[in-house]
Amino acid sequence: MTAVDDRPIADLQGFGYEQQLERKVGTFASFAVGFSFVSILTTVFQLFGLGFGFGGTAFFWTWPAVFAGQMLVALCFAELAARYPLSGAIYQWSRRLGGAVVGWFAGWTMIIAQIVTLAAAAIALQVVLPVVWSGFQLIGTDPSLGSVSGAGNAVVLGVILLGITTALNAASIRMTAIASSVGVVCELVGVALVVVLLFTHAERGPGVVLHATNLDPSTGYLGPLLVSSLMAAYVLVGFDSAGELSEETHVPRRTAPRTILRAVAVSGLGGALLIVAALMAAPSVTDGRLATEGLPYVLTSQLGTVPGKLLLLDVAVAIFVCTLAIQTSASRMIFSMARDRVLPCSQQLAAVSRRTGTPVAPTVVAGVLAAALLVVNIGNPALFLALTSVCIMLMYLAYLMVTVPMLLARLRGRLAAGGNDEIGRPLFSTGRWGVLVNAVAVLYGLGMAINLGWPRAEVFDPAGGHWYLRFLGPITLGVTVLLGLLAYAGQRREYHAAIGTAPIGAAPLARVAAEEA
Repeated sequence: MTAVDDRPIADLQGFGYEQQLERKVGTFASFAVGFSFVSILTTVFQLFGLGFGFGGTAFFWTWPAVFAGQMLVALCFAELAARYPLSGAIYQWSRRLGGAVVGWFAGWTMIIAQIVTLAAAAIALQVVLPVVWSGFQLIGTDPSLGSVSGAGNAVVLGVILLGITTALNAASIRMTAIASSVGVVCELVGVALVVVLLFTHAERGPGVVLHATNLDPSTGYLGPLLVSSLMAAYVLVGFDSAGELSEETHVPRRTAPRTILRAVAVSGLGGALLIVAALMAAPSVTDGRLATEGLPYVLTSQLGTVPGKLLLLDVAVAIFVCTLAIQTSASRMIFSMARDRVLPCSQQLAAVSRRTGTPVAPTVVAGVLAAALLVVNIGNPALFLALTSVCIMLMYLAYLMVTVPMLLARLRGRLAAGGNDEIGRPLFSTGRWGVLVNAVAVLYGLGMAINLGWPRAEVFDPAGGHWYLRFLGPITLGVTVLLGLLAYAGQRREYHAAIGTAPIGAAPLARVAAEEA
């Protein structure tokens, strides 16, 4: 064991945990996980049509607005990552700031959101691979996600991808880190190439973002742009995953805050350039194809079939590392909660393989549940799309269960700046701006959560005839809370039964008991 690893190990013991996971994640790999979860090549390609379809060319401005809000949230998270370098970041931060009950529901909500997002990322292969080569269409001939054959093929491709990521995540964190790092390099190169090539094939100038093409002034701009902002809201999440690997990262108090902020900043800049380049290079912004076919249509139309397909292969690589990063984050969240005995079957879910040094059971659980969720897409693609939309609302609510207690702690003087990181430098802090940054982050998060879950027929049930899809946001929230209450009651019984035995992590159990008291 090298000296650089001894300090975070001793730090972890100060929180009452033993070092179970392997510390093999460096600075770039930590950034790669955060950036991969956001994965602008995956999500901007997948959702560009949604943003443009509602907001027209002016939808570009929803991107910097959401980026600014999420950067404020990231600043709060960076401060907490420096103070609490622990796996299961959202759960751990929320529990320490808001108490055991708030922390449990933050973790529970985040697990559900991550698993649904994992399924959504895996299904994105259907948007790319059949366009590259028809041989990837294993079922039927229609690659559209809305068709029966397209939906079925999406499930097949998604399950194969989940099988690969599950095996890789279970095998070694080092292999996962290497794959993420290589994939992110490919994604960054791909973003740069796409932006440069589209700029060189521009049909119009950057002033296109100043127009209101495809917006009806008679109905007002606010409503359509609020719906359009859902695209950016879907994309710019998951940057907290850099904090999920804190127990596997060298000098995490110093590394995690930086990589969280870098993941948001690089994603924000890259996404903005992608959107502008696409709007400038689109053959037409009025014929409707940009809304229905999105960025793949722009690439293949302007760059030709071969270059366009090569770039789409790079998008497929981005989808792979995105899926890998989401599953890594979900497995660490499950592991962290199980280690504290606050999940059903905690003893099994908290086990770390001595051979691989990874939490195998949480990894498999996340992969299997995401694969099972994909099957919903066969019978009702609209339901799957609505579910993936709602899961982002759950993620924003989980974020609020961190930022709200954090703000209350600031106002009560419980979050004063101080302390040093592993190499003796002051911990990352927002300093005197902390209250303002935190307060605006809370207001932004609350507003966006309402915007994401608002029952709009044009978002959740565009084809009509399924009233429950329109109200899926409130319904999903209610089901999540109900299942959470049942699961919480079950884990309480298991937890209290474990008190008198020889539990995993006796110190965390004692702390949870004190918090509940």
